[in-house]
Amino acid sequence: MVLKRFLSRFLLANGLALPALFGISSLAAYDLAQERAAIDAFQVADQRLQDVGWRLARGNAPFCERTVPSTGLQLQDLRTYSEPEIGRAALGLNRDFAVQTAARGSPAASSGRFTRNREIVGLGRADPNAWPVRAEHDWRRLTRAHDHLAALLIENGSVAVRFAGGEEVEIEPVEVCVTRFELSSEGNGAAADGRRVVIGIKFPGFRYDEAQFAGVVAHELAHNVLGHSEWLDAHGRKRRHVRRTEREADRLMPWLLANAGYDPRDAVRFMESWGPGNDGWIFRRRTHDGWDERAEFIAAEIPRIEALMATEGEADWSRYFTREIDTQIAARKPDTKGGG
Repeated sequence: MVLKRFLSRFLLANGLALPALFGISSLAAYDLAQERAAIDAFQVADQRLQDVGWRLARGNAPFCERTVPSTGLQLQDLRTYSEPEIGRAALGLNRDFAVQTAARGSPAASSGRFTRNREIVGLGRADPNAWPVRAEHDWRRLTRAHDHLAALLIENGSVAVRFAGGEEVEIEPVEVCVTRFELSSEGNGAAADGRRVVIGIKFPGFRYDEAQFAGVVAHELAHNVLGHSEWLDAHGRKRRHVRRTEREADRLMPWLLANAGYDPRDAVRFMESWGPGNDGWIFRRRTHDGWDERAEFIAAEIPRIEALMATEGEADWSRYFTREIDTQIAARKPDTKGGG
């Protein structure tokens, strides 16, 4: 769903601070085990999102018009927490920056050094802990850190990360489709804005197994790689326009899944599991087809995908996928593959 109002309501950029869950500001009176459990639960959900997002963005990089070098590393800044000192005490940190997640299969995860909550004191030559915080619970410093990492990867082809204690690890990136995957500490929706996919911690899709959850993430990623936000900005967010982009994102889901090593039929299975109980909720608006129609549109793509996988070993949607919308902003040349 390309929902800008949704994004503006709960998006916290890359930082995604945990709220003050219990309203206790005194460290002495606070149950640190309870705080740690809340942080762990959030990080488990974020790990799941990052693992799936990385797999989709990496597997489809050859076909995305825009790609970026990435290591799969997500950071956390304790100053985005409602009670930073309590968060630091619960995690045993002396400073604010630490590893949040390292996406499964990414260079960061493969190094074995980026364990969750490991304290960070350097990104290249910069120590992000020394950067000023503009306001309480400010997420902008964490955004700056992720942007700094991205700039170093583009400029140098690698990045050196220094941990508390002195160890420094240099990691080299690989190309992925341009999209950051972010978990919000509140909300139950999913949205894409052109460069990000944001999913709320209460999103019901977290109940599904990985393959079906990947269908949810693939739908949102499809909006980004197909340029839907740009197209809607240019042509107006009329109901019929949104419906066309939603249908197109549905139809691209199995293509993205196949290139990531998932069964493309899991996109249909997700819709068949989700639809009957949720057709009146976020997936049933006049901007969306009914769940049964959506499942049919998805299923219609699968024979072509399976034929391409059998003959070419990949489902090159940049060449073979039929677009719902015709625009210079989102269109691809028939023989274009990757680049960015």
